[in-house]
Amino acid sequence: MNFNQSLLLAVVEGITEYLPISSTGHIILASWGMGISQEQFVKDYTVMVQFGAIVSVLVLYWRRFLLNVRVYPQVFIAFLPAAVIGLAVKKHIDILLGSVWLVGWALLVGGVLLVLTDRWIRLLKVRVHKIEDLPKSSALKIGLFQTLAFFPGVSRAAASIWGGLYQGMSLSLATEFSFFLAVPTLTGASFLKLLKVWPQLEAEQIQMILWGNLVSFVVGAFAIKYFVALVARYGLKYFGYYRMALGVVVLVLLSLGHDIHAN
Repeated sequence: MNFNQSLLLAVVEGITEYLPISSTGHIILASWGMGISQEQFVKDYTVMVQFGAIVSVLVLYWRRFLLNVRVYPQVFIAFLPAAVIGLAVKKHIDILLGSVWLVGWALLVGGVLLVLTDRWIRLLKVRVHKIEDLPKSSALKIGLFQTLAFFPGVSRAAASIWGGLYQGMSLSLATEFSFFLAVPTLTGASFLKLLKVWPQLEAEQIQMILWGNLVSFVVGAFAIKYFVALVARYGLKYFGYYRMALGVVVLVLLSLGHDIHAN
C-alpha cells in the first residue's frame, strides 16, 4: 500500500464509518479494487485510521456528549460487550477481514434488514426520549447488537441503530447513540492496535497513519452531517437498497470466478 492508496482508504473510512453500510466491508472492497495486498499493516491501518472519524464526533457533538456526563453510564455499559467479546475473538476478527464472500453476504442481508426496519419503524413504540433515560439493561442489549459488526460487512452503525430501535429509541436518538457509542469502541480498538504495532512501525507507515486520521476526521465530519439530514428526510431504506445492490454485485462476481479475494 502506497501513500496515496492509504489516503483513499481514509476517505472511504470517513464516508462510511457512521453510515449503516459497513466501513470495514467497503475498505476491504476498496483495497481489492486498488490491488492492495492484505498484509498485516493494511489490516492494522484500517483499524487505526478510525480514530480520526471518532474525533469528528467529539467536535460536532462536544456540547451534547463531552459536557453531558449523564449519558456516560449508558455509553460505557453499551461499550462493554464489544470490549469483552472483542478481546476474546480478536485473532479470528483479523482472519475475517480478508473474506470478500462474507462481506458480500453481510451487505446483502443487512440491506434487506435495513429496508424491513424502515417499514417496521412506524410500528415500534418510542419509550426512550433521552439517552440518559435509557435503562442500563437496554444499553447492554444495544452493546450486544453492536458486536454483530465483528463480521465485516454488517456495519457497526447499523447494528447499534437496530439495537437502539428495538430498545424503544426513535431513529434519530438511536442514530445519535450510535455516534456516541463509537467513541469508546473505536478509540479502544485504535489505541490497542497502535500499542501493539508501534515498535514495528516504519517512519513512512507512521506518516500514513497520521495523514489518514486527518483525512478520516474531515470526511467523517461531513458524512455525519449528511447522514443525519438524509435519515431525517428519507429514513434507512435507501441505504438498504444500496447495500443490497452492492452485495449482489460482489456475490455475482465471486460466483463467476473473478478473483476478488483479498490476499
